[in-house]
Amino acid sequence: MALSVSQTAPDFTLFNSEIKKVSLSDFKDIKNVLLLFFPLAFTNTCTKELCDVRDDIARYNIANAQVLGISVDSVFTLAKYKEEQGYNFPLLSDFNKDVSTMYETIYTSFTDMMMKGVSKRSAFIIDKKGKIRFKSVGFSGKDELLVEELSTMIELASK
Repeated sequence: MALSVSQTAPDFTLFNSEIKKVSLSDFKDIKNVLLLFFPLAFTNTCTKELCDVRDDIARYNIANAQVLGISVDSVFTLAKYKEEQGYNFPLLSDFNKDVSTMYETIYTSFTDMMMKGVSKRSAFIIDKKGKIRFKSVGFSGKDELLVEELSTMIELASK
């Protein structure tokens, strides 16, 4: 059954790039959450997308929103990626692909290289009560969501 807007978001716990556990439920009744699933660290489109969020983080902070980047990369890869790009939000490792599968954001085959089990570029906005308020699964680099659109959706979710 597909996840839908207004449904309660499935809780999860993943390790961040500092090797600390982060759960979606950590933010319940405290902050809205923007989950950004991205295919792989160090790729051009992913880097641009996450850098746009990094550069506009004040807008998310004003909306009382926590950004969480999620990929199937290891915590060690994500730590290097975060350091090199200066990301100011947590990157979470879904190395075992459990959360990407739960949120139905997993590719059966990614690119012409036939890589299996990579997360689709996806965004979920989850309000403070834990409800999904916005969902976009599998948008491509050519159709990538604009930071402004995501910020607007987060502002709506914060009301």
